[in-house]
Amino acid sequence: MRREMSVVGSFYPREAKDILRYFNNFIALYDENTSLADVKTKAVIVPHAGYVFSGYTANIAYRILAKSGVKNFVVIGPSHRVAFDGVSMCASAEYLTPFGPIAKSELIYEVLERNFGLSEKITHAEHSTEVQFPFIKHYMSDAKVVELVYGKESASSISKMIDLVLGLEDCGVIISTDLSHFYNEEYANRLDNICIEAIQKLDLSLLHQGCEACGILGVEAMMMSVKKEQLEPILLDYRTSSDASGDESSVVGYMSACFV
Repeated sequence: MRREMSVVGSFYPREAKDILRYFNNFIALYDENTSLADVKTKAVIVPHAGYVFSGYTANIAYRILAKSGVKNFVVIGPSHRVAFDGVSMCASAEYLTPFGPIAKSELIYEVLERNFGLSEKITHAEHSTEVQFPFIKHYMSDAKVVELVYGKESASSISKMIDLVLGLEDCGVIISTDLSHFYNEEYANRLDNICIEAIQKLDLSLLHQGCEACGILGVEAMMMSVKKEQLEPILLDYRTSSDASGDESSVVGYMSACFV
């Protein structure tokens, strides 16, 4: 069983060489921040739009994540295509990317299946998780993954899954979300700053005072878990689609963060 690529050619290029052009450009644009030089993490929040819009923001997180040495990751994102209750865990043995396949993390899969009885309830053709796979394969070529896509579920339930993964040696968590959608730049910044401030303060109540992240359940779950682990948040990047399009009349917000 293979997890096929469903948004290749739209959200990210079909050819590895074309993805590398993106990655190399992101690196060239990034002004190395010496304060992040020694940062290591096993828990990040990243966006999931097309690479032209949010790839730079995600790329910063993956460059830091690659320094962790962690080899097993659970990638958690919201379902955009199918409405369902609960969480679906992809049972595929490997995940295809233009850089080659990523093997399933048997360690994470077995632990989550044993504790939560998760199974593949839906077809995993979800872009919020898929766009992360080329980053993972490029920056951590021998890493293994498990994909979780959630529908209607509680943040506390997802947090219990994150707790288990973070408690395993050599395992990390990648939460996927975009921020506000299709407001003008000024209003989008106002809403997105609520999300960002809530994450920076690990303030769960503030998160629900205007944050319109599509993956807010995953973000809330991560905040619950990192508070238990006594990890500190670091905001890595924030921007909107206007940085790429120049259109400030209708934008989408993107951010990345890590927890150390």
